Amino acid sequence: MTDGFLSNSLNIYLFVGLFLLCCGILGVLYRRTLIAMLISIELIMNGAGLNFVAFNRFVSPEGPEGMIFTLFVMGIAAAEAAIALAIIILIFRKYRSIESAEMEEMKD
Repeated sequence: MTDGFLSNSLNIYLFVGLFLLCCGILGVLYRRTLIAMLISIELIMNGAGLNFVAFNRFVSPEGPEGMIFTLFVMGIAAAEAAIALAIIILIFRKYRSIESAEMEEMKD
């Protein structure tokens, strides 16, 4: 009885993580502004982090490896967001736009 309950709960967490991952991928593919793309990348990382914590909780609850790895991913995501926002602000100050299509035109 307990085994079925745990596997159903794990499936729920995995589906939520998959939903976050898919929303992030669609956001990266279909959004035009750099800020929206950055938010979508954060969704992808949060979906991956949720999967790490869920697997750690349900597969190996004794060890903290999944949670430590998730904290590591969160730290990398925070640094990535800070650097990306700084770059986006510099691009906006120079070109007065943060549309990704206009960034491609600037390369030409």
